[in-house]
Amino acid sequence: MVHDPFVVVKTTHFTVTYTLGLDDDAATIEDVDAIIRAPDGKRWSASLMTLRYIAEVMDRRSTTGETAGGLYLQIPDLVIVREGGLDAMTRALVDLFGTFGMNTDVLPRLTDDDEEEVAEED
Repeated sequence: MVHDPFVVVKTTHFTVTYTLGLDDDAATIEDVDAIIRAPDGKRWSASLMTLRYIAEVMDRRSTTGETAGGLYLQIPDLVIVREGGLDAMTRALVDLFGTFGMNTDVLPRLTDDDEEEVAEED
């Protein structure tokens, strides 16, 4: 069976497209990138991670020397979740946008220019 890396979840107010790796399990994933799209075409990016996974990344970087030996983790669109899985991550995004609305800049907003820059880098 072929694994589709894109999982689309529709909510009442937006659609989320998650990008999963080949070995990722949607029920337990702890680190995933997502694009949130409103019905009017507005889009945002999000990197969702569990606390446990953040600790794992920082511990690993303390041995590799990255980010000042694991002193910090900087991700502009980070949303930290207490539990893994796309269900929990979707609930977090629903609450986030429910709190801040669909005209928010609480997460980085994507524009068509962002897509053109990515295409040029490839």
